[in-house]
Amino acid sequence: MSVFHMAKSSYCYQEAAIKAPDKYAEVREIIRKSFTDSNASYGYRRIHLDIKDENITLSEKVTRRLMKEENLTVKSIKKKEYSSYTGEISPAVENVIKRDFHAKKPNAKWLTDITEFHIPAGKISLSPIIDCFDGLPVSWTIGIHPDAELVNTMLDEAVTTPKENEKPLVHSDRGAHDRWSGWISRMSEAGLTRSMSKKGCSPDNSACEGFFGRLKNEMFYNRSWSNVSIDEFIAILDQYIH
Repeated sequence: MSVFHMAKSSYCYQEAAIKAPDKYAEVREIIRKSFTDSNASYGYRRIHLDIKDENITLSEKVTRRLMKEENLTVKSIKKKEYSSYTGEISPAVENVIKRDFHAKKPNAKWLTDITEFHIPAGKISLSPIIDCFDGLPVSWTIGIHPDAELVNTMLDEAVTTPKENEKPLVHSDRGAHDRWSGWISRMSEAGLTRSMSKKGCSPDNSACEGFFGRLKNEMFYNRSWSNVSIDEFIAILDQYIH
């Protein structure tokens, strides 16, 4: 062992470790299945949660290493986001939330925005309200036109969910839909506080953008939608959000 400049015991230990069966063989199979079932969209954190559901104790660090060894990499696509800004329709309100997207209880802070999906059959718009408490949508509407009806219907559904003493802060960008009279009157009637991002500053609503990003990576990107109709896509999108 003098050639390798190490103790014989260390050499023998490493030799035995190399020849030993892979102790992660079962876990690797679970990881591969979880990754395949997610349409190659789950990163190591989501995979790690699947492993925990199987009552297997494994750290996120080891999960990430095993995924790397198995070449299980999520492909991401960066596309230009839809913008609904059409000018100063009504006076902008203060950015009350100030990028503090943490909430200690439900229905304290809500985020909203619109995103678009382009498929061969046409264009689809999604308008949700996201609760900062758990990152889940309170309500959402899906349609082919990003108009006032889309966002107003979504808000009408959302305001029925809080308890009587809950008056959420509602943060949005400066899109036209959140500055029309119908939206403003609905907010006022429900006793909700409005908050707005600075013009063209997506980090001011980054938690909502994050919801859109996860959604598109998991169910939209890296899939062919060539034979899917608009109605079929709306059903798939609605099912995913549920």
